Amino acid sequence: MAVDRLTPMLVFARIVETGNLSSAARSLEKSLPAISRTLMQLEERLGARLLNRTTRRVSLTDAGHAYYEHCRRILAEIEGAERSLASERIEPQGQLTVTAPLLFGRLHVAPLLNLFLAKHPRVSASLLLTDRNINLVEEGVDIAVRIGVLADSSHVARALTQVPRVVCAAPAYLKRHGTPKHPRDLSAHNCIRFTGITPARDWTFRNGAKEMRVAVSGNLACNTSEPAVAAAVAGMGVASVIGYQVQDMVKAKKLVRLLRAFEPETLPVSAVFQSSRHVAARVRGFLDLLAEKIPTRIEI
Repeated sequence: MAVDRLTPMLVFARIVETGNLSSAARSLEKSLPAISRTLMQLEERLGARLLNRTTRRVSLTDAGHAYYEHCRRILAEIEGAERSLASERIEPQGQLTVTAPLLFGRLHVAPLLNLFLAKHPRVSASLLLTDRNINLVEEGVDIAVRIGVLADSSHVARALTQVPRVVCAAPAYLKRHGTPKHPRDLSAHNCIRFTGITPARDWTFRNGAKEMRVAVSGNLACNTSEPAVAAAVAGMGVASVIGYQVQDMVKAKKLVRLLRAFEPETLPVSAVFQSSRHVAARVRGFLDLLAEKIPTRIEI
């Protein structure tokens, strides 16, 4: 059975600091017999007399003096740790680790993290940009920005925004191979797969209220968006990506957005964190900033 070592330390220290057992009992809101019993059990466990008792006051023995110094230091450390944690819940401080997909992180998360650090100088941060899903617990991550429908887990998610899934190709490619008018036309095209959102060999579309899946084939599959987008710009084929990944290329007319009438439902973007209880101020503060500053829908 576990032994409670802190309560006897606290009782002993309070006796020393108040000068007698009765004052310690009043201070700790305990009965005098309970205080006396705790002191007696402590001395029996330690095998040493800690206090010389008179009717009005107590005085420390040599052993009691040495033990009191240890108690004072330990109790002060505990009090300091509790003050530090209480302060952290109010004022953001400490290490904040955030992960996000590569391009979304560069466009939308990194600028906000810089803003957060400028506002809260007691916070230091690590930003991990990767298109793979990082394990929050194993890699010590506080917040993970995730795109797509989330799998069930013990983590908590906060909705941030919605992003469209788009199909696009370079004007030169379309001039050579024609422009698909319906998703089924993609069977005649070289389709560049970005496996971060479409790991399977078919693409999802919407035909009215119904979902439609179309099998595609091509000579390139990429696990990150940038090489898929670069290949599309180079005229290698038709790519299915997330809107923000090609926004600049579409505006510059280096890519053409295709099959808009058949685009599937937008993808949710969420901030995932480990627990909704006792969230540190730095985590709660950055979650609030993400929710405040990122638009509720990111259009292309």
